Amino acid sequence: MAPTRPGAVGRFRLPRPARRRVHETYVRGRGRLRPGPDPATRGEGIACGLLQMVRAEGESMNTAAPVSLVTGANRGIGRETARQLAALGHTVLLCARRQADAERAAADLALDGPGTWMPYRLDVTDAAGVTSLAHQLEADFGRLDVLVNNAAINYDTDQRAVSADLDDVRRTLETNLFGAWRTAQAFLPLLRRSARARVVNVSSGSGSLEHMSGGTPAYGVSKAALNALTRKLADELAPERILVNAVCPGWIATDMGGPGGGPVEQGAAGVVWAATLPDSGPTGGFFRDGEPLAW
Repeated sequence: MAPTRPGAVGRFRLPRPARRRVHETYVRGRGRLRPGPDPATRGEGIACGLLQMVRAEGESMNTAAPVSLVTGANRGIGRETARQLAALGHTVLLCARRQADAERAAADLALDGPGTWMPYRLDVTDAAGVTSLAHQLEADFGRLDVLVNNAAINYDTDQRAVSADLDDVRRTLETNLFGAWRTAQAFLPLLRRSARARVVNVSSGSGSLEHMSGGTPAYGVSKAALNALTRKLADELAPERILVNAVCPGWIATDMGGPGGGPVEQGAAGVVWAATLPDSGPTGGFFRDGEPLAW
């Protein structure tokens, strides 16, 4: 999104009711940041350590821009996906389990370049919270163009299927499978209002049955199940031309992937590719770097 005033390189807006308390934008002018009021003395701080600025009068959202929601977007592949989508002109709803984490990520992204990010609290395991956010987005935007189900937990390299803690497996499935399922159901009415809706389930090669081996039982099974959900949703939504695909980012150097992996920009690029497919693009597929993977 083009800057709305000289020196602006990025901004984010707070969801209601926070916007009623304070309007915040992050700008960089002449090579340095201009700090806003001290949260400790003004009582208007939303996230500790963030710079505050009063949003310029007359600024408004570009309602023609695609609206994209990314879960687990405060770090790693989710955050980089949010950055790349915003660079393409999307209004990005940057979601994290904690509001402060979402706000901090949005603020950091705003320092790096132009784009529009709106931070929201979203715990995909909280059914009431997911439903509440869907209602809020209906009021704020009236539609959703892209849903990226990125939130995931527990790359359990220390576990084996023969001895896995099933409570741990159940907890992993609640986020990695049911979380994505829950958000897809909750946001589907908004996706149906889009002229070209896309759903991207961030999966893993660990979920490929053809290449599956022992180890990481909770994570691998959860991603295999996510792939199955992708096929189910894609088939049911194909008549409505809502494209649903699973994407494996590959081994990427993130908090979950650990050191030694590829750059996060590369992993996120495949997700963004699926999120911006043309109407003639594939649906019900499993991809890495835009190329099909074996289920």
